[in-house]
Amino acid sequence: MIHYKLYLKNPQSHYIYVDLTIDQISSSTVELQLPSWRPGRYELGNFAKNIKRVDVVDEQEKPLSYQKSNKDLWVIETNGAKKIKVTYSYYTSEINAGNCYADDTQLYINPVHLCMYVAGRMEEEHTMELDIPDSYKIATSLAADGKILKAQNFDELADSPVIASARLQSDFYEVKGIKFWLHFAGECKPDFEKIKNDFSKFTAAQLSFWGDFPVKEYHFLFQILPFKFYHGVEHQKSTVIAIGPGYALNKGKTYEDVLGVSCHELFHTWNIKYIRPVEMLPYDLTKENYARTGYVYEGFTTYYGDLLLLTSGVFSTQDYFDTLEERLHKHFHNYGRFNLSVAHSSWETWLDGYVPGAPYRKTSIYDEGNLVAFMLDVLIMKHTANQKGLRDVCRELYNEFGKKNRGYSEQDIISVCEKIAGTSLKEFFDKYVYGTEDFEVPLSECFSYLDIEFIKSPNLLISDSVYGFKTVDFGNNRKVSLIAPYSPAWKAGLSIGDEILAVNGYTLKNDFSEWMNYFKDSEIELTVSSNQELKTIKLVKSSKPATYFDTIKLKQKVTDSVSFASWLKLNN
Repeated sequence: MIHYKLYLKNPQSHYIYVDLTIDQISSSTVELQLPSWRPGRYELGNFAKNIKRVDVVDEQEKPLSYQKSNKDLWVIETNGAKKIKVTYSYYTSEINAGNCYADDTQLYINPVHLCMYVAGRMEEEHTMELDIPDSYKIATSLAADGKILKAQNFDELADSPVIASARLQSDFYEVKGIKFWLHFAGECKPDFEKIKNDFSKFTAAQLSFWGDFPVKEYHFLFQILPFKFYHGVEHQKSTVIAIGPGYALNKGKTYEDVLGVSCHELFHTWNIKYIRPVEMLPYDLTKENYARTGYVYEGFTTYYGDLLLLTSGVFSTQDYFDTLEERLHKHFHNYGRFNLSVAHSSWETWLDGYVPGAPYRKTSIYDEGNLVAFMLDVLIMKHTANQKGLRDVCRELYNEFGKKNRGYSEQDIISVCEKIAGTSLKEFFDKYVYGTEDFEVPLSECFSYLDIEFIKSPNLLISDSVYGFKTVDFGNNRKVSLIAPYSPAWKAGLSIGDEILAVNGYTLKNDFSEWMNYFKDSEIELTVSSNQELKTIKLVKSSKPATYFDTIKLKQKVTDSVSFASWLKLNN
């Protein structure tokens, strides 16, 4: 038996205590491994940094010695013991969709963070006991017997988050006889009827898209925060979504985000939890699992997470265009697209993860992958007289790889796309997946094929369009967030992170754009704080006409387009 008991001593300390009991021991040593990362996050997490004090005792409560052989592997000397108990505590003070958290209102666990596993015994049944108040409800995809949760093996345990709280609000909806649970933790008033209506629509669309659902029941676990937040993590039978603010849950952009991230994470049930690159089948939780196919497992998912909201009737065409415009802006405003391809950026994600990192270094497997998926979809339509699309590629991957527990290779993706298209796509993959060719021409051609007008126009903010730098709010002032290479701002010596205090001697009061536009026909001098040193930056317009950070809009050319209707039908 491998059994975990989780409990709190002082909830506000944010330490979760773990008693790990291991029996049927027959070896002189036991190796306990804590994962180094979690699936769905393609960077090392180094969770062992949160472990405080490890104690080991045998059946008679006699201490046993151990030593660490690397950052997250403990080797215990059993001294002939057949059963041992390992006690340690795990610190967590931040709520997101992939973390753990504890306070006086809830116990939130992503087991992959804090559950050590016994090397060589991962396939055994694992149980987890929650020492929680009787008033607490439990939300999880694991089988439950009261406060004891059961997993068939460690992989299932690691992939099954748990929220226990007296404040849980839960409901469910059914599609094709399958229950989909909705659990909300945190301050909010979910409009369950509205949510269930919209979720039922995109869920039905996804089941139709794939042809079946690989699990018997599914759980949406929402961590609702009191401030603006957006994060989701996929699991085989569930997802955790951290989002906020709670007071805006049922309306506006926050509700659109709820729909977008939920549709995205549900699509992952097939695409990454079952359809998986060979480099991640099985997962090796002790080290990086490098793969160049992030444009498939995240890019395809991003594409369909948005598009299926349109085809299911949850989003209007304009809603979808608004979302796609955001993806296009992120792509065209990222100069890293000229330095590293989306395939190689997938590999490099393991180095700098989800922080901005070095400017212009790489692209996004989410945004660029989304656009690659869109172009592949339309290319396949073109080559098959609108009879097939990327959906056929996805279903082929599911049938030939996902259902057969086979990992796909980079070449497998190319081969399946070419099989469905009935032609070579080597040039496309060489240029836009493995190369750094500009996407503008092929994207324009794809939009034109669907009778969608692709409109690029100069940004109304002259800081962006004329001088080539973007800013974000920073108190009353503005902070430089991005600079286009070789732009006037770049040549003038402006730096990312500089705080802009004044324009032509006028201090800012949340009116940076107004002053920039006021002086648009004059020479502009910025007063900035750069590493706490005051500097004067003189901006000089380029002698050659140029625009930076253009604005992109999408518009249907005609409302009865045959190709547009075919595109929607193929992806329904």
